[in-house]
Amino acid sequence: MLVMRVVLLIALVFPWPASARLCTYLKDGVTTISSKPIPGARRLGCLGSGKPPAARRGPAKTKRTSPKQTSGKRRREGADAENSARRASRYADFVAQAAKTYELPASLIWAVMRVESNFFPEAVSHKGALGLMQLMPPTAADMGVEDPFDPWQNIMGGARYLRLLANRFDGDTVKMISGYHAGGGAVNRANGIPYRETGEYLRRVLNAYYAYQKKPPTKVQ
Repeated sequence: MLVMRVVLLIALVFPWPASARLCTYLKDGVTTISSKPIPGARRLGCLGSGKPPAARRGPAKTKRTSPKQTSGKRRREGADAENSARRASRYADFVAQAAKTYELPASLIWAVMRVESNFFPEAVSHKGALGLMQLMPPTAADMGVEDPFDPWQNIMGGARYLRLLANRFDGDTVKMISGYHAGGGAVNRANGIPYRETGEYLRRVLNAYYAYQKKPPTKVQ
């Protein structure tokens, strides 16, 4: 099984200020993301400008909302989460089989799918990525996916690509997920997280991964 060899600090689990400077460190084979230097660790790369967050320059003005507006927003968010869970439940068998076939944590496949498409099998990104796991057409072809909009093929293709990235980066989860977003070549050149957008993607996937570890989608009977 894939060894999840990564230590994640609180800055990765919760949103960080847009201008915070985050660096990836390697020490004793463990990759850590931190806003502070780690003694004895090798720095692989950094994100952010290091400038003070906007909040430190003065409080931002916020728009007041009435209790009725707040309540309505909460209801909509709850309905969106419920709809997302119901869509995900359709693919429980496929994810279980993909996880078994490619020796991946099912929660990781769920997390990537959640961030990539929110479980819409017909999703198409502005860059042309397709389906549940948002495979680019060349990647889909390389993974043996003939119809990217077929949920079974797309999930299996995405899981196969995750396995190849896991092999390429020797189980380094940060590089593996970053590679899914930015490509393995970009991760190699940066020796870590290549772009700020990739860092945000990594945070979202790992947040979902932890959530699905506790409560994975289940098949609706």
